[in-house]
Amino acid sequence: MEGQDLAQAYRLFECIQCGRCTGGCPMSLKTRFNIRRLIYEALVYENIDLQSKEVLWDCSTCATCTLRCPKGLDPTDIVIGMRSILVEGGRIPPTIRDALKSLAIRGNPLTMAKEERADWAEGLGVKEISEGAKVLYFVGCSPSYDPRVQRVAKALVQAFKKADVDFGILGNEEVCCGSEARRVGETGLFEMLQELNLETLEPYPVELMVTTSPHCYNAFQNEYQGLDFKVQHYTQFVAGLIDEGKLPLSKEVKRIVTYQDPCFLGKQNKIFEEPRKILKSIPGLELRELDRSRERSLCCEGGGGRMWAEGTNPEERLAHTRVQEAMDLGAEVLATACPFCLLTLEDAAKTVAGEIEVMDIMELVVEAL
Repeated sequence: MEGQDLAQAYRLFECIQCGRCTGGCPMSLKTRFNIRRLIYEALVYENIDLQSKEVLWDCSTCATCTLRCPKGLDPTDIVIGMRSILVEGGRIPPTIRDALKSLAIRGNPLTMAKEERADWAEGLGVKEISEGAKVLYFVGCSPSYDPRVQRVAKALVQAFKKADVDFGILGNEEVCCGSEARRVGETGLFEMLQELNLETLEPYPVELMVTTSPHCYNAFQNEYQGLDFKVQHYTQFVAGLIDEGKLPLSKEVKRIVTYQDPCFLGKQNKIFEEPRKILKSIPGLELRELDRSRERSLCCEGGGGRMWAEGTNPEERLAHTRVQEAMDLGAEVLATACPFCLLTLEDAAKTVAGEIEVMDIMELVVEAL
């Protein structure tokens, strides 16, 4: 790949090599991934051997580098562009290849059957959007198939019903939003999933979409073209229900809780207050803030396709660091609002000495209903 092509495509000539991108990169703490150096090589060398850059798959696309760049460049997008070159040449980790294949064939990266996507909702009395509803609950892949995250989807349904929300789901019509496909460089597959989702949604008079995952929210809100309704992450929607008095939280939940800001919710979309508003509305709950929170929150390593690939240093995980920070704070519960964060942090909590529970915010909400 010619470095000059990359430089032109991503405005790399404007880079002043200040190093703020790498200085803030969470993956640079544990791997040899160095986005400043990758940009430097694209500027200086005539050709770049991307195939030898295994560290490209370490990036979680948390966008800390993009937020820190004083020149307004987007290093995250540069990584995605480099990955797309490898994807086009078929030079990708086998686990990512398998996830992409499953996305193309089954509409989810988990190799699960399309026909089982709505099985989680059996017996809950959830109607499909085809029956008519103003609010579409876009469940997402992990909440549809992963038993642990299904508990979050069920908690949301319980809260929606308690608040008399007129909502429906797509059921087996739902397919992946494509967010992670785009971030591993498979832009063609992302565009295909976008087109498929838009065609599926077109007949329904939806006024609002509510997502479980910040990754789905970010894709629909910022990357899809042609949506004619509003999109919210569930923390925005539930915080609104609480404000309007439609979701009274009356039971005490006497726990010390700290909150992990998901990168795709906080850093990338500035949704900081709504999750905290929900937690502070729960009677008896004590919220303690982590030192690295909000814009400075430490990535869990779940985004950017990292749920499908271990990276170059699987022995050391940022999620372990995060769980330890929560325990040092005296928290009994580490809460979050992202399926990827939930899974990575819960796995880490199993291997860290001490006791702490990892929960989604909605699991705490239903305890207070």
